[in-house]
Amino acid sequence: MFPDVGLPELVTLAILAVLLFGPDRLPEIIQNVAEFVRKVRAFSDSAKEEVRSELGPEFKDFEFEDLHPKTFVRKHILDGDGIGRDLGLDDIRSALDPRKELAEVADAVRHAADDTDPQPAAPRVTLEKARPEGAAPSAFDPDAT
Repeated sequence: MFPDVGLPELVTLAILAVLLFGPDRLPEIIQNVAEFVRKVRAFSDSAKEEVRSELGPEFKDFEFEDLHPKTFVRKHILDGDGIGRDLGLDDIRSALDPRKELAEVADAVRHAADDTDPQPAAPRVTLEKARPEGAAPSAFDPDAT
């Protein structure tokens, strides 16, 4: 129920309970809490049975945990009764998987790189403005003003 509660937390709660209630009253309080938890579970179980009986015999194996969205999708669409295969989920998964297309592109690039002959290097292009011969560099950029 509480997956993140470890041994240090339980020891801390026990020490806190002893300090708050004292060692004399602690067994009585633990019994009261345990009785309360039993009553809540019994009430919950009776409410579930009442809902199942009201739903009728068609829903006798109905589980309330199946109403959780993740459980519902996992049971009825992905894993259950082959419905997921009927919906074409495998086709959708394979269509959305980019690995096949990336492998084809990589093979095409390798093939193109192997087939091409080495070409002479293209002349280098610079991005600097050409200045007239003998012109001194200006202190500001005339195109920026």
